[in-house]
Amino acid sequence: MTPFIFSANHHLDLPDDVFRQLRDEIYRRTGMFFADTSKYLLQKRLSPRARELNFDSFQKYFYFLQYDPRAEAEFDQIYDLVTTNETYFFREPAQLQAFTEEIVPDILLRKALRKVRIWSAGCSSGEEAYTIAMLLEEAGYFEKAAFEIFASDINQQVLTRARRGVYRDSAFRATAIDLQQKYFTRQPDGSWRINDSIRNRVSFGRLNLYDQARVSLLGYLDLIFCRNVIIYFDEKSKKSVIGNFYSRLVDGGYLLLGHSESLVSLSTQFKLRHLRHDMVYQK
Repeated sequence: MTPFIFSANHHLDLPDDVFRQLRDEIYRRTGMFFADTSKYLLQKRLSPRARELNFDSFQKYFYFLQYDPRAEAEFDQIYDLVTTNETYFFREPAQLQAFTEEIVPDILLRKALRKVRIWSAGCSSGEEAYTIAMLLEEAGYFEKAAFEIFASDINQQVLTRARRGVYRDSAFRATAIDLQQKYFTRQPDGSWRINDSIRNRVSFGRLNLYDQARVSLLGYLDLIFCRNVIIYFDEKSKKSVIGNFYSRLVDGGYLLLGHSESLVSLSTQFKLRHLRHDMVYQK
């Protein structure tokens, strides 16, 4: 019997019915929705994985996902492959200026207990969470209150990179050179490693934003960053995730979305605050 031989650049055919079953299962588990136009994206990104497991068709791969005991772990691999993780330090500076100069002072003014809890939801490889820590350090806030920064993502691979804290030059496209040299150490291979003084300010964990039970374990938060993440969700899933955020925020807590994202038609529970530097949502 001749073994099945895969070409290095061969993509398995993804039949329409299998595509719909696969995308519906991803949606059921995560709330991430892939429209019909995303079929080729799933085919391109998952074909190498199916071949790696020695499947010669997507039908057999999907059968494995339905019935094999290893399916749960395999879906973790799928999440890693189908999510895009493009980010960099100090992204959307106007919003970050509002965070430093207006939001944090407001939170501290209203809190009797000087402890502030911040969640970076969908943190990718950690640039946003470390940016938050650097901003708080630069402004001297760590001397004024206890800050707890938790960062989460569904993608295990990017969380591993985030915990390592090693970055290439492209991550610093919006970073002032003095801050880069202050908080990072150049490595022999040309990369930059974040200093432990900042790295130890952030804790990372895997979390599915769609999992209400797991999200509730976070307790109550003063501020949630969730920037350029809900673009992956359809309207129903967005409402569910935003509802989870609302339930986790203390009264007066803030939700910071990406500039291309809005709560219009999704939630009337938050009020839109027009600050000096940016517009943000507040419970």
